[in-house]
Amino acid sequence: MTVLSESLLSLQKSLQLLPGIGEKTAQRLAIHLMSNSKDKAKLISDAILNALDKCKPCSNCFLLSDTNPCPICADDSRDSSLLCIVENSKDIFLIENTNEYHGRYFVLGNLLSPIDGIGVNEIRLKELDLFIKNNCFSEIILALSPSTEGETTMQFLSEHISQFGINVTRLSTGIPYGGDMEYSGVSTLVNAFRRRYPIKD
Repeated sequence: MTVLSESLLSLQKSLQLLPGIGEKTAQRLAIHLMSNSKDKAKLISDAILNALDKCKPCSNCFLLSDTNPCPICADDSRDSSLLCIVENSKDIFLIENTNEYHGRYFVLGNLLSPIDGIGVNEIRLKELDLFIKNNCFSEIILALSPSTEGETTMQFLSEHISQFGINVTRLSTGIPYGGDMEYSGVSTLVNAFRRRYPIKD
């Protein structure tokens, strides 16, 4: 039996949908927001609604952005010969913070995971093919987390992209196997980019 009201319990369960938020943390946040920070809660609510209304995937690379095309796709100073493929927008923000990479991006949206029912139809493969065909890339960098799903996806993409005759590389092993780029330091990512190497079929 829970002593939380129905509305607080609903808020708690909603907060648990966020990555890294467990039951106890979600409960603490829900009670804190409703007990002491109603103005802050309203600000958060308004910010979420505003982002939902304005923030959409770029029609070229699928980076979440308030503009279409996104600022990166619209920047003529970027190196248009390089393409970095990532899982989600968060990875682009991390890479941009390193100031090491200055090419283009493409957001897959998912990593291949047959056990979870995520196949090639869930990773924007058709959109990636069109993006490659409409540009002149000389190198495609696979910047995916070195997990089982990431390794499977990189191997599949390497074989798939070979039809375009483009050099495919991956980040070095500075990022530990099973790790996530989100938890890699800036220096680790910088070294991973500088020491990237070709993927062999």
